[in-house]
Amino acid sequence: MPDDTLIHDPKGGLLRLIAIMARLRDPDTGCPWDIEQDFASIAPYTIEEAYEVADAIEQENWPELRGELGDLLLQVIFHSQIAQDRGLFDVEDVANAISDKMVARHPHVFGAESRDKSAEQQTRDWEALKAAERAADAKSGTLDGVALGLPALLRAVKLQKRAARVGFDWPETSHVLDKIQEEVEELHEASEHLTQDKVEEEFGDLLFVMANLARHMKLCPETALRRANAKFTRRFERIEALLSEAGKTPDQSDLAEMDALWNRAKAEERGEA
Repeated sequence: MPDDTLIHDPKGGLLRLIAIMARLRDPDTGCPWDIEQDFASIAPYTIEEAYEVADAIEQENWPELRGELGDLLLQVIFHSQIAQDRGLFDVEDVANAISDKMVARHPHVFGAESRDKSAEQQTRDWEALKAAERAADAKSGTLDGVALGLPALLRAVKLQKRAARVGFDWPETSHVLDKIQEEVEELHEASEHLTQDKVEEEFGDLLFVMANLARHMKLCPETALRRANAKFTRRFERIEALLSEAGKTPDQSDLAEMDALWNRAKAEERGEA
């Protein structure tokens, strides 16, 4: 029988988690589900856990954040164990790789460079170091290394940031707003005269420029949309509550009534009701 002393130690910390994952993946004594998993099957869970971390932060729910960070950490350990099982690398290699990267990218903290520079200068230096790393990895294209698996809005912003670094960018936010108007008109025309595929293309163009507007306004479009989703959820749930007080459900109502209740919910949020 394996020695489970560390696994059952409530103060075992990170080493305990690593031992737990190793046991779960053990081909003889582990969990059949965990043994079956590979990088691709686990990746969606990794993305989901990252969003749940962001959600806990958005709600300022710190006990929840602790748990969600643990779930995200488990994903790192899981991927690392799969890699170790395949003889690729292990969790120590993962930790050393990110440690090396952080030391190399902070010469003003861990090296001889002066710390006497602005956050903006530090950002420029960081980007210069990343560009040098990409060049060393034979990734010479401006857009090389922008992950395909990113959420589309975030990837749009990253692509635009890369292009902006080499001067491919509108100099003023007003130019982006003009482009949005142009894209709206093109989408309207496509919706009336062109195929659904072309309508989708024009809609994508509009979203891409909206992401660019967020970048120019120093906003995160993903965060903005998440907040809009939360606001919509709050207000629609208020509509349902008000309808319930009248003994009704949304499907027993109509748009005019629900729109009036939406305006009431909005006024209540603003302290106007």
